[in-house]
Amino acid sequence: MKRRLFLSLATALPALGLGRARAQDAPSFTFPSVDGGEYDTADWRGRPVLVVNTASLCGFAGQLADMQAVHDTYGPRGLVVLAVPSDDFNQELASGAEAKDYCELQYGMTLPMTDILHVAEGEVHPFYAWLRAQTGFVPQWNFNKVLLDPQGRVLGTWGSFVKPGGRQIIGAAQPYLS
Repeated sequence: MKRRLFLSLATALPALGLGRARAQDAPSFTFPSVDGGEYDTADWRGRPVLVVNTASLCGFAGQLADMQAVHDTYGPRGLVVLAVPSDDFNQELASGAEAKDYCELQYGMTLPMTDILHVAEGEVHPFYAWLRAQTGFVPQWNFNKVLLDPQGRVLGTWGSFVKPGGRQIIGAAQPYLS
């Protein structure tokens, strides 16, 4: 029987041991929801999860529509799509509430969205610190994608030019969809 490791934001990095994680280490992370409350990746165990760092004012913002289409098409089959707004590249609106309103109005987004977080610089969210320790991947720009398997392990990472609904991502998620 596999043991789940639940970590809070304050304990995530030390629990990983010197910032390095082994492939079998698949901790759970909590993300602050833009709507209040939080998302806990433990609630999504058994489902693949696509995490995308977003920015409302980025030239790649059209991918928000693609993220919603992926959510609409593959969500019923088990795929979770999580938008993580970040201003690390100076292209996000002033608040999470503004980003949410913009995404809803411009792209009809209804998928889970976090509050604005650091993903590449400053005090990065523990998920992104774990991702860096696990794979060496650090978002180099907005709209970088990370696909997790149903146990929370990294299946793949992609840069801005790969669309959320692209064959690379959907192909990697396909074996885990119902």
